[in-house]
Amino acid sequence: MIWTKEDGGWNPYLAGALLGILAILSVYATTLWLGKSSYLGASTTFVRAAGLLEQTISPEHVAANAYFTKTKVRIDWQFMLVTGIFLGALLSSLTDRSFKFESVPPIWQERFGPSIWKRGAGAFLGGIIAMVGARLASGCPSGHGLSGVMQLSVSSLVAVAMFFIFGIIVAALVYGRRLS
Repeated sequence: MIWTKEDGGWNPYLAGALLGILAILSVYATTLWLGKSSYLGASTTFVRAAGLLEQTISPEHVAANAYFTKTKVRIDWQFMLVTGIFLGALLSSLTDRSFKFESVPPIWQERFGPSIWKRGAGAFLGGIIAMVGARLASGCPSGHGLSGVMQLSVSSLVAVAMFFIFGIIVAALVYGRRLS
């Protein structure tokens, strides 16, 4: 079929075309329907989600936090976008029958063993590094890669190039493969 590959995965050309259409629609929805003056990514959504969770336990701490008072902890279009990304990824993995629960991915297990704790620590450390990198780059890989490149932003083109270069280097170091 046109929308799947032989292994059951999505056709990358169709997925790319659908992503482009979705990006155009999201810019249209953000700027015209929601009345925003510019198109922004969803980079603060996870911090806002943490604020929402923290608000249930310690509302006075959230109210006193300068960052939360500046960004207004709320469910907004960005939060719904991130929720939609999760649900869309789940739906696509269910439709192409690639969904499975996996505590330790095979490639990690091959290199570092079957320890769930070691995998969790690696993922946590990687998340911290990714968040620091996103702050240094003034945006995350998906923000630069989708909305920034779509707008032909020079800083996003440079950031995406750096994400790819350093991603390849880190993957080679972590998984012990030679760069050719």
